[in-house]
Amino acid sequence: MSDKRIFITGFMTSGKSTIGPILANVLGLDYYDLDKEIEKQEKMSVVEIFEMKGEKYFREVESKILKDLSQKNNIIISLGGGTITSEENFDLMKRSGKIVYLKVSPSNLYKRLKNKIDRPIFRDLVLNDKPQEDFIQRIKELLDKRSVYYEKADLIIDTDNSPVGITVDKIAKKILGLFNEKD
Repeated sequence: MSDKRIFITGFMTSGKSTIGPILANVLGLDYYDLDKEIEKQEKMSVVEIFEMKGEKYFREVESKILKDLSQKNNIIISLGGGTITSEENFDLMKRSGKIVYLKVSPSNLYKRLKNKIDRPIFRDLVLNDKPQEDFIQRIKELLDKRSVYYEKADLIIDTDNSPVGITVDKIAKKILGLFNEKD
């Protein structure tokens, strides 16, 4: 595979950071986790950036690092859950590579998020022990906003009841087909 760029998107805890490096290994591509690249550059966690510098600053840094990484060839980048909602980011990814959306139902997202305090958008719900309905409502609100972008992905993979290995195999086969169509 030459000059390939694959962007893995989806809601937080959809499996981007788990599936991304395995898929990169299977396809023989380099792997980057956008949030980890941001943390490396900023020398603080995503939660700390949100708390100390705000979401606007985080999104600016995120876009800049995404733009830099998008200059590389033969890569897979796992995105943050909201990265794709910037028109500029979305257009950049559509122009320069293929977008894979890992789709997960709100009920499964709740199960994965309900105890995580490292997710700035849900931190208050976890720390204040809010009920499941509040959590699922916030998930649905965010999914509604983001789905406009998620659903425009080149490849949509439902990961609700699919083991990681099977999901990786499915993506690898389909993504190779997408790139071969273009060549």
